[in-house]
Amino acid sequence: MREADFGLFERFGVELEYMIARRDTLEVAPIADRILASHGDEPGSELRVGDVEWTNELVLHVLEMKTPDGPATSLSGLADAFQEGVREANARLEPEGALLLPAGVHPTMDPHRDARLWPHEFGPVYRAFDRIFDCRGHGWSNLQSAHLNLPFSGDDEFARLHAAIRFLLPLMPALSASSPVVDGRAAPWLDARMAFYRDNARRIPSVSGLVVPEPVQDEAEYRERILSRIYVDMAGLDPDGILRYEWVNARGAIARFERGSIEIRVLDVQECPLADLAIMAAITQVLRALCAEETAGIASLNAFSTERLAAILAETIRAGDGAMIEDPEYLRLLGVRADAGLAADEAWLRLLHRFPLEGADAARWSGALDVILKEGCLARRIRRRLGTEPDALTIRAVWTELADCLAHGRQLRQLEVGEPERIRGK
Repeated sequence: MREADFGLFERFGVELEYMIARRDTLEVAPIADRILASHGDEPGSELRVGDVEWTNELVLHVLEMKTPDGPATSLSGLADAFQEGVREANARLEPEGALLLPAGVHPTMDPHRDARLWPHEFGPVYRAFDRIFDCRGHGWSNLQSAHLNLPFSGDDEFARLHAAIRFLLPLMPALSASSPVVDGRAAPWLDARMAFYRDNARRIPSVSGLVVPEPVQDEAEYRERILSRIYVDMAGLDPDGILRYEWVNARGAIARFERGSIEIRVLDVQECPLADLAIMAAITQVLRALCAEETAGIASLNAFSTERLAAILAETIRAGDGAMIEDPEYLRLLGVRADAGLAADEAWLRLLHRFPLEGADAARWSGALDVILKEGCLARRIRRRLGTEPDALTIRAVWTELADCLAHGRQLRQLEVGEPERIRGK
């Protein structure tokens, strides 16, 4: 079944992307096609393994796992399904001398040297992207994300969901930032993946816009204001229309009308599926409230300028959980009371206190979020381990531990005995 068959929050589509790396050096290993080949057959782009589906991505060192046969009825249970998928993938990679790595970017990959495009099914599309945008960069070939797809039915539900996602989008990297190292050095952002993502289509600015989507009232306006402009701007570089599809839109959340869903793209993948699903559960719970106009009317959310939202997003990309939200109207419309600026992690604490998690996995999600909100987003925990000027050996040691976190379904912990429960001075 397609998401188009479902209304708001009736189904959930989840996609998690992981790097394939060599076990000894942790350098990227471009062997996704071997893993996706079933029983020695020619590699395809999809392979059902247990309760998840494995698929390829733009480059050969990335393996994506997603909910199979369309969206799931609940987020509960998915952490275990994806964790089993990770276990099986690592088992198949071990004879190749490889394993899966989490986090939003590979910390030492040289994309100009190491990137190899997927050459099989869907290859012409990837070659078109490479010809137009040059995919030998971090923003194309070195970014691993977690996508959340949420369905809608009809224009009213689309308008509500789009307005809610658009408004909450700038706050999402505060929970999910996991990419503080690039080119073997500490990056100036906790979410380097999103910093590169913002500029990966700069040759045609309309493709990504300001990353935060523009406000729209219905599908017709979305097609006219966003998609049509992209298609027109790309026509000279894509005369055969190879990329003339809605997925060419590179905003941080995109409408997938053929699926009847909106896909959220601003989340870095975490160190284990439980952390990814906990973040998605938190986002979903707040989006439910925004769609129901519990904090502000949809018209008020749409009236908030894209430029102001993009400025908040820039700050969470830079500082993750420690970003200061200085816009009082944004906090007010979000339903968060604050007399002055508020740190992004504190805003999330207040939101989750007002809109507590629900579902069979709520207690597990709450525990995972407790780590994020008390010890810092994954990027901050990584940065503490590395120090300000990490060397190659330290980086490899930390990412080896991250690989172990992924393999065993645990979070990277940072608190020491006797350290205050709430870390300040971020």
